[in-house]
Amino acid sequence: MRPVLSIVYAAALWLAALCLLAIVALVLAQVGGRILDNGLRALGRPVLGFQILSLSEIAGFLLAGASFLALGPSLKAGAHIRVTMALSPMPARMRRAVETAAAAIGLVVAAYLTWHLAALALESWRFNELSIGLVPIPLVWPQIPLVLGAAVLAVALADELVQVATTGDFSFRTMEDAVALGKEG
Repeated sequence: MRPVLSIVYAAALWLAALCLLAIVALVLAQVGGRILDNGLRALGRPVLGFQILSLSEIAGFLLAGASFLALGPSLKAGAHIRVTMALSPMPARMRRAVETAAAAIGLVVAAYLTWHLAALALESWRFNELSIGLVPIPLVWPQIPLVLGAAVLAVALADELVQVATTGDFSFRTMEDAVALGKEG
């Protein structure tokens, strides 16, 4: 089971990275088109007028997708922002109980979010809802990464709860402790 989960987390992280790379590529293409037009204008040539319509809307969709897709893998890597200042002074037993309760609540919230995001995406698909930008984008496409990201987060939280039940500690604590001690490599 662990190899499958590792593949799921890695795939989600790669998809998040691809979303960010797509934003970079689109913005670079837009900037390149403007530079080319300015160069043509300076040479007295007719400009091409290259423009990516709905760029800001598409970039927003991609950023939301990247953010959601990275939630689960970043939890597993110990990269989420946590209140370690409040947790550190607690005795180990109490800290584990608080963290376990927080992970359980997080799992419920992530599962609830996944369910409702999936229902929203299904509704958008059923009614063929389109974005309101210059380029009408079917809303189901930018909603799918949100559903996947929330689902991977729910799986990661469930994985952490199983981890703490079987080993007595969370997997992300090793990385957190290394960062706190300045031993991150």
